Amino acid sequence: MRSAFRFASLAAASIGAFAVTLPAIAADWKPTRPVEFVVTAGPGGGTDQFARVVQAVVQKHKLMPVPIIVTNKGGGAGSEALVYLQSSEGDPTRLVFSTNLAYLMPMITKVGYQIENMTPIAIMAADEFLLWSNADGPYQDVKSLLDAARAKPGSIKVGGAQSKDTDHILTRQIEMTTDVKVTYVPFKSGGEVAAQLSGGHVDANLNNPSENVSHWRAGKVQPLCVFTKERMTIAGKVHGDKGFADVPTCHESGIAIETFNMPRTVWAAGGLTPEQVKYYEDVMDKVREQPEFKAWIERGLQTEMFLTGQALKDYIVADGNKNKAQFEKDGWLVKD
Repeated sequence: MRSAFRFASLAAASIGAFAVTLPAIAADWKPTRPVEFVVTAGPGGGTDQFARVVQAVVQKHKLMPVPIIVTNKGGGAGSEALVYLQSSEGDPTRLVFSTNLAYLMPMITKVGYQIENMTPIAIMAADEFLLWSNADGPYQDVKSLLDAARAKPGSIKVGGAQSKDTDHILTRQIEMTTDVKVTYVPFKSGGEVAAQLSGGHVDANLNNPSENVSHWRAGKVQPLCVFTKERMTIAGKVHGDKGFADVPTCHESGIAIETFNMPRTVWAAGGLTPEQVKYYEDVMDKVREQPEFKAWIERGLQTEMFLTGQALKDYIVADGNKNKAQFEKDGWLVKD
């Protein structure tokens, strides 16, 4: 919170002068050195694309007066980037681009950071999730995939980006709601997961649209269902006569999960001033209004979602509590 200045000995006129001039000076804060966008995943995945599209929008529309550098620190399931940010206490020239895994990971694995030491800046969008299979494989619909998983528990290999991340969380939800057992195979990024399914090295994955759509367009993978309440209304065809509007919901396909998505988050170091935090909130607000960012959301079939300030903090608490209940049931919670 902004510090309260009490100068009992000053004249009322002097106090008034501070009240007028301090906000004007604070509002002028902006970075004077290059800003680093740190990605909690490897190149090519959804989080990498997220950071790079924000970088491109900022630079094209001159929303910041300094260069933007994107670096990938995906080690430790992305914790490398957040440990790096935690070491930057008070440094306003580093932002981390992540997902809700930033605040979920400390619940399920020992990491070298505490999310309470970070400053949440914004949620910029939410990724929808689809269940995909190899286009040339034996599983052409949800029923055939689930039937095979029931007939031979553990035989179906489901690829995902890292262990105990969003893909793994959704995989566990599918197992619990359909009473099946699959083998979850973790990889380094969503881009790698897409390539593994395309090559037939796993039977299915739970990627978001942006990470799998090029492989669908090439006829290598196919979507079986989408975890949304209603079928998508995206016009156009992706491969042959099929497009996203033709994909059934997972609920109507026999998986009792109505919705599942993943917020795209932006974090700053702890110890920033309120003016520095507000600066980055305003930058992200301007980014989301630009046509290039809207086009990225549309291409990735993401949901528009923008939260900052208290609304963002409330969302993080609610989402954390919901997932913590599942982690406790699965025995994933870190033990002291």
